[in-house]
Amino acid sequence: MKKYLIILSLLQCMLFATNTTDIKYSSKVVPKKMSVAEKKRRFFALLVPAVEDAYKELYLQYLEAKKDIQHNSNPQKIAYLKRKYKVKTDRELLVALKPHPVSITLAQAAMESAWGTSRFFREANNIFGVHGLSEKGCVAAGIKKGNKTVWVRKYKTLEDAIKAYYYMLSTVPNYKEFKELNYAGKSVYDIIQGLKEYSERADGYVIELASMIRFNKLIKYDTKVAKEINENLL
Repeated sequence: MKKYLIILSLLQCMLFATNTTDIKYSSKVVPKKMSVAEKKRRFFALLVPAVEDAYKELYLQYLEAKKDIQHNSNPQKIAYLKRKYKVKTDRELLVALKPHPVSITLAQAAMESAWGTSRFFREANNIFGVHGLSEKGCVAAGIKKGNKTVWVRKYKTLEDAIKAYYYMLSTVPNYKEFKELNYAGKSVYDIIQGLKEYSERADGYVIELASMIRFNKLIKYDTKVAKEINENLL
């Protein structure tokens, strides 16, 4: 038990140990005539620290919930999390709480935001193309289906958008397979098979996502985070 608490304490410290966003870049400003290399540098400078922080925070929550369930402690907290994540059993809660790899998050962010250059990224901190239902808390997408305006959600910060994205994938029924594959510890390329519902392109979306991860060597960020966690487990 003592060792477990030390591990949790070390992970909490890690949340504050990540590098800060490169100050020469802003999510609101896209420099003109950027090369592909510069575009990617800007994207990673803005997104990697925020995504890694979100992952570590969520992983810490997962570990704490797992400990509480194993030791039958903090029942009120577990009950609250079950309501928040819309689940009934302990296992369903752990499936919902376990965050998926950083590489997948970065790949989806790059695809959905055109490497951080889209209007929705700049105007609404909307990294993942998340839609809204009405004008409240949203910006117009500029296209219409029939007579209805399509809205995308607006977030105060990139960090808020990332946390909302993780929560969405943990609670929307369409991504149940995705969460189960993640909980089972499958490879990144297996896990993304559960994201066919994220886009109308279905299989095509997953193929592009896999290519994005592979070409940009995004799994290195999973390795980095895993190494940091494992070092603190020793």
